[in-house]
Amino acid sequence: MRFQTLKGFNDILPDDFRYWRHVLGVATGLADRFGYVQVDPPIIEETRLFLRGLQEGSAVVLDKELYNFDDQDGTNICLRPEFTAGVMRTYVEHGMHTWPKPVKLFAIGPVFRHEKPQAGRFRQHTQLNVECLGEEDPAADLEIMQLSYSLYSELGFQGLTFQLNSIGCPDCRPAYIEKLVSYFTAHQDQLPAIDQRRLEVNPLRVLDTKEAATLALLDDAPKSIDNLCQGCTDHFEALVGYLDVLNLPYIINSRLVRGFDYYVRTVFEVWGEELGAQNALCGGGRYDGLVKSVGGPSTPGVGVGIGVERIVLSLRAQDIEPPPLDSPQVMALHRGAAAKTVAVELVSQLRQARIPSLLAFGSRSLKAQFKSANRAAVRFAIILGEDELERGVATLRDMEDGEQTEVALGEVVAWLADRLISDL
Repeated sequence: MRFQTLKGFNDILPDDFRYWRHVLGVATGLADRFGYVQVDPPIIEETRLFLRGLQEGSAVVLDKELYNFDDQDGTNICLRPEFTAGVMRTYVEHGMHTWPKPVKLFAIGPVFRHEKPQAGRFRQHTQLNVECLGEEDPAADLEIMQLSYSLYSELGFQGLTFQLNSIGCPDCRPAYIEKLVSYFTAHQDQLPAIDQRRLEVNPLRVLDTKEAATLALLDDAPKSIDNLCQGCTDHFEALVGYLDVLNLPYIINSRLVRGFDYYVRTVFEVWGEELGAQNALCGGGRYDGLVKSVGGPSTPGVGVGIGVERIVLSLRAQDIEPPPLDSPQVMALHRGAAAKTVAVELVSQLRQARIPSLLAFGSRSLKAQFKSANRAAVRFAIILGEDELERGVATLRDMEDGEQTEVALGEVVAWLADRLISDL
């Protein structure tokens, strides 16, 4: 019997990890640079944590996509479908709301959705989430956006730009939604069934439609940024001003909304060029009521979710190569049992000196061991045999030019360190 990965799930292979380690290294380095600290909520949470606070439409869709089941005590639990709610629960449960503000957190790990797999979207994918909690200042929105932009920029993406919108707050959004519903109701006979349903349960989602008939109506539809209260207007204008000061490119996109209803005010995506139809790289926004919805005090917040697989696929599509991983630079070759024992000792010493090293396993011929050293692309081969042991030396061969040097056994590590450590 042969087994295969399930539909929508993927193995990450050694060649993939060249990209993964580079992406995660740049991401964690940026988080450190911006002053964010890491948390790691569990993969399994109570299902209601992710469904509470959502409007009917979003809750129904998310509920259908959950990998959920009843625990032994009857509690319905699920594999997390997104990160933010779990981070908010962590923030409240562990008293982080009492910390000096803002509290700046990031998390990296898998999320799970039982949705139709497509390019760049899998049923399990790894996400980087960055959250700034306890700060209403639009400069906090800017910081999250800037960190996202910097990640893609430092990875080599070109033509980056923000798609930006403000969807208002609980004070001004109801009046806007009323206008939106009124407009689309007047054109209801032109709406596909899916958008008629959205109009009933979650009108903002109509703006995110992919239906051609609805798209034709969007140009004349009311826009949220034209219906903001003074507080939301001031917030949005300040954010746009900061983007202008930093010369960060943006396009105000009146159709932009987010997939969860807890977002308020700022919503954004980072787009890149040469990525085909799926040019949105990541998205985020402000969620000032989310902490309260999971049992904490009223707390403003803003964050972003970034899919790692999406980045890796995009890097490959653009032929952007990651830097090579550190690989073994030395292999110890041996003839005879006594020489092998010394080789074992030398390899251990080299690894303790942080020099990546390999031992030729088994008792194959020296010729076969050299073939292994060539396949491993090591820089130096240590050659040990009865003759070398009698004289207390090892023969060091430079695999690039074939030059051989005899070095006293007690000086092999230092000799190699002088030639390799500065290059590692």
